[in-house]
Amino acid sequence: MDEILHLTLLYDFYGELLTEKQKQVFDLHYQDDLSLSEIGEELSISRQAVRDQLKRTEKILMDYEQKLGLVARFQAQKKSVREMLDILQEMETDGLSEKRIRQLEKMKQIAEAILS
Repeated sequence: MDEILHLTLLYDFYGELLTEKQKQVFDLHYQDDLSLSEIGEELSISRQAVRDQLKRTEKILMDYEQKLGLVARFQAQKKSVREMLDILQEMETDGLSEKRIRQLEKMKQIAEAILS
């Protein structure tokens, strides 16, 4: 997985556990796509301080994932739901009652809603 995508996913799960300063630096760099120098100017701190804060924040997010594993669990569940949806879409409806067909369609809708 792309490192930036992975970090933003970690942030989605664990961002609220960070300090306001950590969230601010992370958002400015990864969400607003500002350079370290631009962030430093905006926050009136050195580029090196921004870099240190960003690296520390990334490590904290990775440590949370290592301890809690919520992102890995989420990705595994999403993969399982995709597999279930594939199976549901391949199922033959010939000879099934209208009720069973509606139930299969409802299951597909639920799986699609989980994935969206």
